[in-house]
Amino acid sequence: MDGHWPVPDVLAYLTGRWHTGRTVRDLAGDVTGRFEGTTVFRAAADGELLCRESGTLTWRGATRPAGRTLRYAAGGAPGTAEVRFADGRPFHTLDLGTGHHVAEHPCAADHYRGEFTVRDRDHWHLVWRVRGPAKDLLLSTGYTREN
Repeated sequence: MDGHWPVPDVLAYLTGRWHTGRTVRDLAGDVTGRFEGTTVFRAAADGELLCRESGTLTWRGATRPAGRTLRYAAGGAPGTAEVRFADGRPFHTLDLGTGHHVAEHPCAADHYRGEFTVRDRDHWHLVWRVRGPAKDLLLSTGYTREN
C-alpha cells in the first residue's frame, strides 16, 4: 500500500512517547532550522488524548526551548480523530484508516496543508506546507516511538 500502514484506532496508535525531529524551512528567506524533542500523547481526564511536544528549536543560529499542546478526540468513524488547539479551537480532522491523510487548515491569511503518513507501528511522518502573505514554510517532521 505505497508504504502506508493502516491505523484502525488513531488514539491507541498515537498513545505513548515519540522522538520528534523536524526540519523547518523558510522558503522565501532560504533559511533552515531544526527542532529536536519529544512528543507525548497521554489520556486526559475527559477521554481525549493530550499531545505535548517539547524540545529545542535552532533557528538563525540561536537555540531555545520550544513546544506546543494539542488535543485529540475520537472522530465519528474508526481510524479518525478531531484535532484541536490547547484552547479548544478546531485545528483539523485526521483519518489514518489508510495510513495516509491530507489535512487543511486556514489560519487568518495563511493556509496550512498537512500530509500525514504512517510507515509502521513505530514510525510516522508529517509535512506541513504553509503559504500566506507573510509565510512560505515547509515543516517536515519524523516521529519514532520510544520504548
